[in-house]
Amino acid sequence: MAHLLGAEALHLEFPTRVVFDAVTVGVNEGDRIGIVGRNGDGKSSLMGMLSGRIEPDSGRVTRRGGVQMGVLDQSDTLDDDETVGHAIVGDRPEHEWAGDAKVRDVIAGLVSDLPWDARIGTLSGGQRRRVALATLLVGEWDIVALDEPTNHLDVEGISWLAEHLKTRWARNAGGLLLITHDRWFLDEVATATWEVHDRIVEPFEGGYAAYVLQRVERDRQAAAIEAKRQNLMKKELAWLRRGAPARTSKPKFRIDAANQLIEDVPPPRDRLELSRLAVARLGKDVIDLLDAGVSFDGREVLRDVEWRIAPGERTAILGANGAGKSTLLGLIVGTVEPTAGRVKRGKTVKLGVLDQQFRELDDIAGERVRDVLARMKTSYVIDGKELTPAQLLERLGFAREHLSARVGELSGGQKRRLQLLLVLLSEPNLIVLDEPSNDVDTDMLAAMEDLFDSWPGTLIVVSHDRYLVERITDQQYAILDGRLRHLPGGVDEYLRLRDTATVDPAVVKANRASTPEEPKLSGADERAARKELAAAERKLERLAERIAGIHERMAAHDQSDYEGIGRLNDELRDAEAEAASLEERWFELTELVG
Repeated sequence: MAHLLGAEALHLEFPTRVVFDAVTVGVNEGDRIGIVGRNGDGKSSLMGMLSGRIEPDSGRVTRRGGVQMGVLDQSDTLDDDETVGHAIVGDRPEHEWAGDAKVRDVIAGLVSDLPWDARIGTLSGGQRRRVALATLLVGEWDIVALDEPTNHLDVEGISWLAEHLKTRWARNAGGLLLITHDRWFLDEVATATWEVHDRIVEPFEGGYAAYVLQRVERDRQAAAIEAKRQNLMKKELAWLRRGAPARTSKPKFRIDAANQLIEDVPPPRDRLELSRLAVARLGKDVIDLLDAGVSFDGREVLRDVEWRIAPGERTAILGANGAGKSTLLGLIVGTVEPTAGRVKRGKTVKLGVLDQQFRELDDIAGERVRDVLARMKTSYVIDGKELTPAQLLERLGFAREHLSARVGELSGGQKRRLQLLLVLLSEPNLIVLDEPSNDVDTDMLAAMEDLFDSWPGTLIVVSHDRYLVERITDQQYAILDGRLRHLPGGVDEYLRLRDTATVDPAVVKANRASTPEEPKLSGADERAARKELAAAERKLERLAERIAGIHERMAAHDQSDYEGIGRLNDELRDAEAEAASLEERWFELTELVG
């Protein structure tokens, strides 16, 4: 493959520490590289050197002649007085950019809801971010470098961006450098991963799933290196192999090695035990939303919401920006009163909220972290082990030297760690997480998920991080047209429903006017459809049990018997394909019978 960009013996040093020492990397045509690492280890600095915005102290960066590189930083350089349209397409005549299918696709995918003549200075931070991303993507670039591009994007926007980046260039053309904490996005887009740690850049094949396996093997071979992180990564890998097999079928790594590594790792959560503990802590009544609705200034945001939250329930709420997710959380937390229906609260509910604003840290901004922790409870039990607050904070990736720092001096990621710790130490039995993945790296997210695996309470999560949603919750709901809808098919079902909902109403109206409505099912046909639906549900349950049984057989099988493992893999693929086909039919039948 043709060379695009190279770096040789890069050395970068700040007044207090060395960031990189003799780093050599290269980007070739067709490379799609995800860059991961802990906050502060140098991911953005590496991208800055490769793009030419940061000058290394020694070493050099070279580009092939004529190579053009486009960069999206974490902060934009947009002109506040410029309009949205001019920022994206500049002075190009409308007939020119409107006739370009790529430009139209970027505009539709990122900024279709923004007024074309709105001034940049009037936009919110999230809207500015989308304009900056659109401005970059309408350009012609040989290499695109993106630093946290999914910040402020909703699930649909992230899905669109992943598809755009996968199809932007031909297979062996163009180069992509990507820094993101969104692990689903990494798996969708990246074909290689660079881990930035300890002043080096370590390459791995494949996206996040493949990186996890190779990292576990690396740590296993050098057991003295970060033993605490090793066990956490093994647990993460076990979930990837058992809970989401599609993720690990694409990368190039040995399935038998993966099974050998995780054969003694239990499932992430014992749901029955956690549910039993949750009932003991909460009682049977948590929070019931009974035909609840909320209107602001005559505009209906939520309507007819019927949701009885159960003890131990782990639920994610999906929805586009502005759909009403924060309003729904307000009903649960008690900061929003319903304008219709009512909210019933259990007497034993003790609420903990992890929000996006760090508001609870404002009052302690001048205090040192260790003094804040000294006022909390002396211990906390995780997985049967008693940990001090300092040990728990260290488990969340917080360095001990930071215990002497003042709260207001902490970085965004460090504040998020402390914020989560304070929520846990308050001993709530219902936790609400509002965009918990903001400002944190993939290691912190894995540590957070590990903690919640053994937390015996009710969990409500609002997040655009698809991986996090699928990892720590057992069911998903969506807010669609002001109503709360259960999603048996998870995020994929939500995206299908959103695609249907975004069809132009004028087109639908015109089609209805020109074509007769489909006749409703007759009584006999409806009975037959409902009978088939019930049979499909029973068969799906049996298939789920069969798939779980195959995973258990694979874990217990002799790992040196490659032929036997291969047969089990074939059996697993057949069962999963049958389940996927049956799920499609299930969706068709549910739409048919309403």
